[in-house]
Amino acid sequence: MQKFLHHNIPICLVLMPLLALITACTTSSALIESGKPPSIDPLVSTQWLSEHLDDPDLIVLDCTVLVEQDEKGSIRSVSGQASYNAGHIPSAGFADLFGDLSAENSALEFTLPEPEKFVAAMRALGVSDNSRVVLYDANYSVWAARVWWMLRWIGFDRVAVLNGGLSAWKAENRAISTAAPDRPAGQLGVVIRPELIALQDEVLAATKNSNAALIDAMPSAHYRGEFTMYTRSGHIPGATNMPAFNLLDEGGYFRSDDELDMMLDGDRDDRAITYCGGGVSASAVAFTMYRLGFTDVAVYMGSLQEWTANPANPMSLNVP
Repeated sequence: MQKFLHHNIPICLVLMPLLALITACTTSSALIESGKPPSIDPLVSTQWLSEHLDDPDLIVLDCTVLVEQDEKGSIRSVSGQASYNAGHIPSAGFADLFGDLSAENSALEFTLPEPEKFVAAMRALGVSDNSRVVLYDANYSVWAARVWWMLRWIGFDRVAVLNGGLSAWKAENRAISTAAPDRPAGQLGVVIRPELIALQDEVLAATKNSNAALIDAMPSAHYRGEFTMYTRSGHIPGATNMPAFNLLDEGGYFRSDDELDMMLDGDRDDRAITYCGGGVSASAVAFTMYRLGFTDVAVYMGSLQEWTANPANPMSLNVP
């Protein structure tokens, strides 16, 4: 199997003004009048969201989790509820990865909940089968990408990530609200896609054969073992490194498709498994791969939290 990373392909600038014009002229109302549920691109701009914020089928969700450092230098994640309460995009609800969007009583952070629990949380936020959903967070879009991947896991596809997140929205001096939306519960069905989630056994098998490419979304220094946030340093054997934050430019926006295509190589139909520490940054890499046309991508949600806790699981410091 080819490695999924390359750096030597020239940037190809492809302009598609006709397609952009067609897209701009296709309104939600026209789609509704045609009898088809309106669709949505996986990545939307602040301008698009501003223009569609009042669409009756649109649900906006703030997925913020905050990362804090104490006086001793220890890093911890905390709920973004307080950040949401202080100000969010108008009409946005709060999707709490510290609450209903994670399993209860787990020793690991952000453990994938049972599908029924996740679906119930989405329904409570107003999501229905015919909704369009836009997700954002206040930092780097990785949390929004995690919820995006979970929604696809339960079979829901009309979902997008806001490019640049809350920072981009605020930078453009767009409206901010402190009011929580009052929405009726949604009617959301479930069609589980188990292939979107990799379990520990599949990852272990991938270290022994070439049936799947492993992609580590952690920072390069962590991948090389120069520091670790978990019980053992290094990376899962055979994994290549694609740091999730490399997907973004200095402004926090996802890089252009041409730039991202330079970073990710390989057969678009080959199996790939992304991982990080707890399945969050890995979701941003998987989200990007999906956008670039990769058809068989899974996220190892347990990631290094789970992997390194089992001494039988191998770790490597060898860098390809």
